Amino acid sequence: MTEAAFWDRLALKYSRKPIDNVPAYEATLDRTRTFLHADDHILEMGCGTGGTAILLAPSVAHVTATDISEKMVEIARAKKQPGNVSFQQAAALSPVPDAPFDAICAFNLLHLLPDLPKALAHLKASVKPGGFVITKTPCLGEMNMFLPIAIGAMRLVGRAPYVNSFTINALEQAFRETGFTLVETAHFLDQKNSRFIVAKHR
Repeated sequence: MTEAAFWDRLALKYSRKPIDNVPAYEATLDRTRTFLHADDHILEMGCGTGGTAILLAPSVAHVTATDISEKMVEIARAKKQPGNVSFQQAAALSPVPDAPFDAICAFNLLHLLPDLPKALAHLKASVKPGGFVITKTPCLGEMNMFLPIAIGAMRLVGRAPYVNSFTINALEQAFRETGFTLVETAHFLDQKNSRFIVAKHR
């Protein structure tokens, strides 16, 4: 099963699932907004069913939001939304016509990509010099050592997507090696294994 097919199959259930930790989610959005400006054109990669893009839209001039799943994008487009949001079906590392952007957001995405250095190089190429890449990423290398094995077994029967495993230190070092300056790294509330990173294209 392809990654797109996996997320297409999950889209409706995903759209109905409540946010696991609302205070942490709201804290993530609040910190993100502090790095955005009213005239920014931003990209959200891995936008899912569009909720985050819609909430960030009032803070910027335009949001281009992409996701690998056409079903996710269809659900996003059906939502009541501001006029400055556009949704597109596209794989995470596909070129986006509007690039480079003033800022790029990628929440809960980097661990789903098989080649972290390649993903970060793509982000750097897609954001303007001086612009920000804002991410929040679960780091499985900080969790139970058997979790990646369990996820791998579930993937074999089509019940889990590909998931990459790395530590917080490895993730932050990968950003630095790609040529980013880390402006902020944090976790919110009890989400100690999920790293919020604001990286600047220097």
